[in-house]
Amino acid sequence: MNNLKKSDRSDTIFALATPQGRSGVAVMRISGPDTNISVQRLTDQSLPKPRKATLRKLIDQKKSPIDEALVVWFPSPHSFTGEDVAEYHIHGSPAVVEALSTALYEQGLRQAEPGEFSRRAFQNGKMDLTEAEGLADLIDANTQGQRHQALRQMKGGLRDQYEQWRSDILDALAFVEGEIDFPDEEDVPDALAKRAGPGLFNLSEKLSKALAESGRGERVRHGVDIAIIGEPNSGKSSIINRLAGREAAIVSDEAGTTRDIVEVHMELANLPVRMSDTAGLRDTSNKVEAEGVRRALLRAEDADLRILVVDTRSTSMSLGTETLMPGDFLVYNKADLGNENPSGEENVSRETFLISAKTGEGFYDLVIGLERVVRERFGATEQAGLTRVRHRDCVRRAMQSVTKAYQNLSVAPELSGAELRVALHAIKELAGEADIEAVLDRVFSSFCIGK
Repeated sequence: MNNLKKSDRSDTIFALATPQGRSGVAVMRISGPDTNISVQRLTDQSLPKPRKATLRKLIDQKKSPIDEALVVWFPSPHSFTGEDVAEYHIHGSPAVVEALSTALYEQGLRQAEPGEFSRRAFQNGKMDLTEAEGLADLIDANTQGQRHQALRQMKGGLRDQYEQWRSDILDALAFVEGEIDFPDEEDVPDALAKRAGPGLFNLSEKLSKALAESGRGERVRHGVDIAIIGEPNSGKSSIINRLAGREAAIVSDEAGTTRDIVEVHMELANLPVRMSDTAGLRDTSNKVEAEGVRRALLRAEDADLRILVVDTRSTSMSLGTETLMPGDFLVYNKADLGNENPSGEENVSRETFLISAKTGEGFYDLVIGLERVVRERFGATEQAGLTRVRHRDCVRRAMQSVTKAYQNLSVAPELSGAELRVALHAIKELAGEADIEAVLDRVFSSFCIGK
């Protein structure tokens, strides 16, 4: 979003709140100090009753009809932005939308920037920055897991957490400042700053836990990466095709058919998942195939979960064994060929399955296992967690300062006080209360126009 001058924020803005294109109904939203005048000019009548849909004819400056619409009037401060707001529910043809937009331009209104309605709501105290981010995530939600997480954040779940953190910091700061400012007062207990110790230790633990669980929130927002690896002709492509329910990858008896990464986007346990079919792992002198093997290993290294596919007829463990981590999946394929006792090393830290990608034998158990692990390891928690890099950075800085403050309590209370003020600023930045115009520009530029 382009930086808005302070004077611009008092302009009256408008934007289509529904998608562009032909539709049964379109909603045009207006916000700003001249909204009431705009409504009266467009309808040639007095303002309708607040928050009640009223049928009105819309006209332009030449008194030519634009459309017949439902008009809803939201006087300040009881509106989404906290300003005077109006909505026009018009017929959704491009011609009607263009005619209404032209009439609003002629009144002196301007087109809203992406996210400007939400930014005004934030600036007018209708929501904090984390709630605004939750709203953006809700608009972008593609899965039920993303929807649930976004709703928790939009309803102030993360705000409740950081308000408690802020309260804990202020309590500790009161002890520290009390000893610094009143060292000789008789009614001030000795070593007052040390009383902040237990609270700071507990707060450090809370912040550390929030950081440790932050990966869950980011996985819900962006998705889980799963890499399927294994030797050529082990059945990787057949497995990803069956998981996707379509022919996403080429299946052939010829070894080395898959040389680049084939990605399939799907949903498991209400979470978005990117499943990657990779090149077969083997030593090869073919430069193109060798590059595919290199990329396969890199994708496996970066993935959140790995599935190693092994042909049941194999007499030795696959080359990809060293890539697996505890909790990854070991899938023996081609059970239809009769070998129910595949060879290979045992490792109880791996999820192990015997399947046939050709007949579907054992596939139900594999899918259920994948859903269970994705849900348990990457699914959202009941509490609204940290869902963005910005959140994690603010909390990390707060935790570092709280830890330093705890360590300095008995040595130099002045240093503890300084660190606690740094921690307090980090929490303010999380809420959007600090002077962070560049951060605000980046957050709200990701919104769609009209929101």
